[in-house]
Amino acid sequence: MQFTRGNLALRDHKQKGKRVFLFEAVSRGYVKFVSEVEVFDADYFETHDSSGGMRIGIKFFFKRAGAHIPLYPELSTESPVLTDPQVCLELNRPTVTERKGLVTSRVGQGAYRKGIIHRWEYKCAVTGFDKLDVLIASHIVPWAKSTDEERLDIHNGILLSPTYDALFDRSLISFENNGNIILSDAIDYEAYKKIGVSGTERIANLSRYNIEYLERHRLNFEHKT
Repeated sequence: MQFTRGNLALRDHKQKGKRVFLFEAVSRGYVKFVSEVEVFDADYFETHDSSGGMRIGIKFFFKRAGAHIPLYPELSTESPVLTDPQVCLELNRPTVTERKGLVTSRVGQGAYRKGIIHRWEYKCAVTGFDKLDVLIASHIVPWAKSTDEERLDIHNGILLSPTYDALFDRSLISFENNGNIILSDAIDYEAYKKIGVSGTERIANLSRYNIEYLERHRLNFEHKT
């Protein structure tokens, strides 16, 4: 997919004076009006086509009309590389060690990482640290243990500062359903304190979908002694 025809018209609808309305299907032949929306971001991602093969898709990010979204230049899609989606894919294709965040390149960062950043309101879910080029879009259920759908599911991700990402990725920390941090006994508490982890941290706005993934993350964590 490329930014041509309908995709281009949708991306540039505000500049062209066009309006976009969101409807929800309620039953066969009937829909319900939800809201007028505006596109505020878009990017490429790798997805399956109707035959099961891999292709380049475009994910659009919408906000309610009139809502304010902060401007972050480092998330901009105004990069020449985005004129060629195949080049974008090759630049952003994750290595084995990068797959937990799916897209780590700062050039056309990709729909998954952007989705995680927007979902967690541009800051670390634990600390509130907000330097985006340092933060990591970390999978809750690891890439290797996720289905293709789960690997691209925004709910299977948390935006974390590097220290918390490293510990979370190795199941040395996890989080309760209420967001409270859990520390593994595999590391002495004094060692946690040396890297700035107090054991009182909490994630405030977990969704029920995040919680379902965290319950799976804790299955691996609970084997730590």
